[in-house]
Amino acid sequence: MSGLQWFKSSYSANNGACVEVAFVPGGVMTRDSKNPQTGELRFTSAAWRALLERLATR
Repeated sequence: MSGLQWFKSSYSANNGACVEVAFVPGGVMTRDSKNPQTGELRFTSAAWRALLERLATR
């Protein structure tokens, strides 16, 4: 998808090893910041929330 506004975490070390996210209707797109041309993964809003909740409990 072109024309998306990609974001990295403010905690990112800017070393190229980050996950970038872009907000889209109904969900979130993610990609590897060091290889953005390799593609994106799309999560529904519910799946993204579930992932973040799971990560927060670790």
